[in-house]
Amino acid sequence: MPRILVINPNTTASMTAKIGAAARAAASPGTDIVAVNPADGPASIEGYVDEAYSVPGLLQEIRAGERQGVDAHIIACFDDTGLEAARSLAGAPVVAIGEAAFHMACLVAGRFSVVTTLSRSIPAIEHNLVKYGLAGRCARVRAAEVPVLALEDPASGAVELIAEEIEAARREDRAEAVVLGCAGMADLAARLSARHGLPVLDGVACAVRLTEGLVALGLRTSKLGGYASPLPKAYAGRYADEAGLG
Repeated sequence: MPRILVINPNTTASMTAKIGAAARAAASPGTDIVAVNPADGPASIEGYVDEAYSVPGLLQEIRAGERQGVDAHIIACFDDTGLEAARSLAGAPVVAIGEAAFHMACLVAGRFSVVTTLSRSIPAIEHNLVKYGLAGRCARVRAAEVPVLALEDPASGAVELIAEEIEAARREDRAEAVVLGCAGMADLAARLSARHGLPVLDGVACAVRLTEGLVALGLRTSKLGGYASPLPKAYAGRYADEAGLG
């Protein structure tokens, strides 16, 4: 059975544990889920700067997983942080939770909305939807104005704020499904789906199932074109040990 490395690109271990639990709950019997986060980087990813600082640690975890011989990698950040670089570095498939959830939503609904954490995340998600060719299927990207780390605090009121946006998406956007736009929301999908009477998709679970399918089909990342392995070259300063990535 497959061994799947699930990488939370931020450094908050409690969130990694929650993500790992959600991944194991979605996985088939026998699938080995290994959930990790880098030692270096931001505590949460909220905007382009956090995203940039999280990529080196993410790539180190990808490299470690490749050395260990994992069958696939999942990037558990809804911005799909570092996805293209990770696919270039890895031979095993790399699935990111945003792209996975968008594709799954298209299989169960004609149009969907996304409910994410903060407004500053909306442009990155909208950009990804365009890049994946799925912008026409997304009615709207909404923000509950909930900081990522507030999802760790049961007293923060985050769940109700997310629920309000789901109801607005159903009423105002005519959304037929809702995608939760943060890995830290992974444990909320089932109860919010039951509460609102429409499919609510968690990207972690979607990514696990898609990844299992890729592994079962024997599909690996193409090394033609943009996902070709990086060229060997010298790296300077703090990245000197990254020489020979290819």
